[in-house]
Amino acid sequence: MARNALAKEQFVKLIVGAGQASPSPPVGPALGSKGVKSMDFCKEFNARTAHINTGVPIPARVTVRPDRSFAFDLRTPTVTYLLLNAAGVEPRKNRVRGAMKPGHEFCGTVSLKHIYEIAKIKHTETRLSGLSLEGLCKSVMAQAKSIGVQVVA
Repeated sequence: MARNALAKEQFVKLIVGAGQASPSPPVGPALGSKGVKSMDFCKEFNARTAHINTGVPIPARVTVRPDRSFAFDLRTPTVTYLLLNAAGVEPRKNRVRGAMKPGHEFCGTVSLKHIYEIAKIKHTETRLSGLSLEGLCKSVMAQAKSIGVQVVA
């Protein structure tokens, strides 16, 4: 049997800034090792994220087929990014990070309205649409606690 007959689809998960995909790491090596031309991915990714503010980290799940063609799904920004952005935390060294000692110190505060809005954004994802909005709010609040963002009423 030929080798390609046994080949299956492969998946690559990437988090890339909207409109900032380039063949340099992490995109190039991750896709190049699967045989995908990273420049093709970058052009399509940047075109599909042109309407989003530049630099917002967008998770992408790339499906690489045995014939080296690909398709990808875009997801909403991570909860951590949305929380820290709502709290007004400034990025350090091109990365937005929470408190160094979560639970003991806070890096910012968000209101319950922010939590609800973030949960509504995440609820638009098909993989999370089956969850209740209340459950998503609790999950967002737990994430806020784990990164050192205080939730106030």
